Amino acid sequence: MSEIVLTRIDDRLIHGQVMTAWVKKTRANQILIIDDEVAKDEFMREVLKMSAPNGIDIVVKGLADAVAFLNQQGDNDKRLIILVKGPTVIEQLLENGIAIDKLVVGGMGAKAERRVLYKNISASEEERAVFKRMIDRKIPVVIHIIPDQKETDLSKYL
Repeated sequence: MSEIVLTRIDDRLIHGQVMTAWVKKTRANQILIIDDEVAKDEFMREVLKMSAPNGIDIVVKGLADAVAFLNQQGDNDKRLIILVKGPTVIEQLLENGIAIDKLVVGGMGAKAERRVLYKNISASEEERAVFKRMIDRKIPVVIHIIPDQKETDLSKYL
């Protein structure tokens, strides 16, 4: 199976120097974006593919297809970054038997149902509950915006 080198929440998905820095730090060669809406939007899929660093294979899947994709990965040399917009998708991956060793929260912008969790990161009550359940499962959940900064344990802010 592909080696998952980073599982990250960032509601902007692939963007600029942040993603380039994470690809470099993790030595990733593939990014799996899991989002049902984006998977159905051909234009957005193309935009994301064009936004990726050179030499990086971009795969965009809805949740069910992503689970199948991850389960079908045989022995290959893929170093995979999983990108999602929110924690619920990660919890659904876990419920479908996908192992996640650590969750990195990078960007979750303000929305009507969200309130500030940490600096620029906002989360709804449901999202906070998902984070708590992951922490209860002994999955480290950290805030880590860019690789050069120190990560912060998210549990301190719940």
